[in-house]
Amino acid sequence: MTATGPAGEDDFCRTDVPARPLGRLDSTRCSVQALERGDSAVATAAPVSRWLLIEQAGPWGRQALLQSRFDARVARLLTERAQREGVRVLLVRRPGDRLADSGRRWAYADGRLGREGLWWSVRSADSDLLTAPWDGSVGEPARGPTYLVCTHGGHDACCALRGRPLARALPAPGPTDVWECSHLGGDRFAANMLVLPHGFYYGQVSGDGGLVVAAHDRDEVALPWLRGRAGLAAPVQAAQHYAREEFGALGVDDLPPVRVDPQDAGGPGVERWAVALAHAAGTVVVTVESRPSPEAVHLTCQATTPGRARTWHRLSLSRG
Repeated sequence: MTATGPAGEDDFCRTDVPARPLGRLDSTRCSVQALERGDSAVATAAPVSRWLLIEQAGPWGRQALLQSRFDARVARLLTERAQREGVRVLLVRRPGDRLADSGRRWAYADGRLGREGLWWSVRSADSDLLTAPWDGSVGEPARGPTYLVCTHGGHDACCALRGRPLARALPAPGPTDVWECSHLGGDRFAANMLVLPHGFYYGQVSGDGGLVVAAHDRDEVALPWLRGRAGLAAPVQAAQHYAREEFGALGVDDLPPVRVDPQDAGGPGVERWAVALAHAAGTVVVTVESRPSPEAVHLTCQATTPGRARTWHRLSLSRG
């Protein structure tokens, strides 16, 4: 799609006009309703564990990469490459940036266990990213956590209404450690945050996010807002969450998975697993269950029909 789309086209998907006003956080917003219902964000981190971050100032459409000022031809080819290699592409920009402020930076981040790292580079042209290695062999390594806050109003208004204030207020150590980013998923859990390189997702982050930053300064997770670690299967994310609660095991590398065994479920739509996690005192086995939410609700602000989310529950926790 070009910057001169047909008349009547959604302004969120155009790049030649400013985005229309997002409105307010009233009772109709998905994030407001999720908080009122007490929706749990446990085990909702994305399955991908590698990312390509592309600094791109200016407006982003619903499909951020394809509907921005990034080279449209390159965007299509880059999307194909990312899909082949299992890499998630995120647009990023500094909080409050103008288009002229862009440094045309990009980064590759790897959150896989034992391979964690994030490396920054600068592109002279968007097409550079088509041939650049995505393996950490180029670029300047980040020295600490990098915080991405979803502010993608073109995807869901709640992301911008909650995310933009958080991105501006987040007390990270340095100005290059905090970025606004495109869609992370889980709109109703806004404000959403991704902490790289380990890939920890956070949702419903409150205040200025200082407690999340303080935890990661200690190489720990901030459990009250933790959605899970990217790249891990949802049953593992759930089991880790409940084991962290039980043992106070908050280190970013605590409780790696050992095995995941499916169990007989208790009814239609119900799934159950026994997840073994490594712990300093020996193996911990957590039995978790997933089932549809009891009521169908609108899961995003733009949803036209209600749906059911899956909820996670701890059934048992034992050693051995």
